[in-house]
Amino acid sequence: MPNPTAEITLTTSRHLGLVAIAHGEEYQQANRALEEAGFARLPNGASTAPLADPQAARRTASALVHHAHAHGATITTSTRPYLGDIGTEIAAQLPGTWSAELEIYSYPLWQEDLWPMLWEAGEMYRALEDHRIPFASVLKNGSGTELLLIERPGRSSGYLLGALTDREQEDPHDDPTTPRSIVLPTDPGLAARAIKDTFLPAHRRALHHQDLNNVLNGLARIREEHETLQAIKDSGRYSDGVLLHDSRLIEGMERDFADHAWISYCAVLERAPLLLTRCRPAATPWPEDAAALNRLHDALAHSQDTWDQWNHLLNELHSIPSTLSVHEASQIRGQLGLAVLPAIETWLSDSEVFERQVRAAVPGGPAALSSPTPRLLTARPAALPSPRSAPAQR
Repeated sequence: MPNPTAEITLTTSRHLGLVAIAHGEEYQQANRALEEAGFARLPNGASTAPLADPQAARRTASALVHHAHAHGATITTSTRPYLGDIGTEIAAQLPGTWSAELEIYSYPLWQEDLWPMLWEAGEMYRALEDHRIPFASVLKNGSGTELLLIERPGRSSGYLLGALTDREQEDPHDDPTTPRSIVLPTDPGLAARAIKDTFLPAHRRALHHQDLNNVLNGLARIREEHETLQAIKDSGRYSDGVLLHDSRLIEGMERDFADHAWISYCAVLERAPLLLTRCRPAATPWPEDAAALNRLHDALAHSQDTWDQWNHLLNELHSIPSTLSVHEASQIRGQLGLAVLPAIETWLSDSEVFERQVRAAVPGGPAALSSPTPRLLTARPAALPSPRSAPAQR
């Protein structure tokens, strides 16, 4: 079994001078060596020493070598500039308002914390699987988009950029909507252009498809249970053929259906509004779909008060904090489901039109990304000119 490691990676920053990052199983020993050598600790965990005075810088470097040896730490000098600077420079050149923050995964197992958030099935995935990544820069736009920037392992230059998400996701290798990481050049300006022109549009399309799949999956679950319930009501028998002798049994089954339907309908209420705002039926081969889309908009509008009640309840439970019993939660969801049952049935009826129009509305531009909000439920897109009279798009 190999001995625990204590490692120090040295790099340089135009603003901070010499930057040192401690990592490895015994990273505390590396940090002690840095502290004893006179390095100052940053809030993000990196350590710095000025380079303005060459003589003082040489003394610091000599002290670091001595204290690193005393604490059993190895020193590696990076050929790349400080990643914290690179992330900030790239973020400053992206469309919209972006920020960058360096994260340090000093202890090797901390790197594993990235897996639940990584929405990626390309080279970034393999890099995290096969290499130690002691630090990364996380780029955020303040509207829910987060990107992971790392130095490309096994290369002396270049970077990898992949997507992070707090959404529930399938196995990234099995999910066709998963965006793939891209290799970025060393120059921050060229890297920002590649993100703006290539990665962000692809990421936005991936979000679009994932939102659509979430809505369709929710409706599929509702449809299956709705058809089963309807068959039982029409026949007066359970699925095993046993007769229903009490109307209260039907009422109980309807409440159970409403409970389960509400859970799945939440995916519609959360994801469908933004998708609907992108639909332009007049610009598709099915302009007659406009009537169905209007019905879907109206169904969402009629669900607004119920959706607000649900979100208010969740916020209330979170702020207290408190929990509901299983029976209480089921009762509440059942009541909400019954309240929006006509809207749910509209969505079941017009789901094919919805899917067709949303697939025709895949975004392709490099617009800044944003996440849908509950207030989009009643929003309708502004009327657009027909394709023949519309001005040419660049």
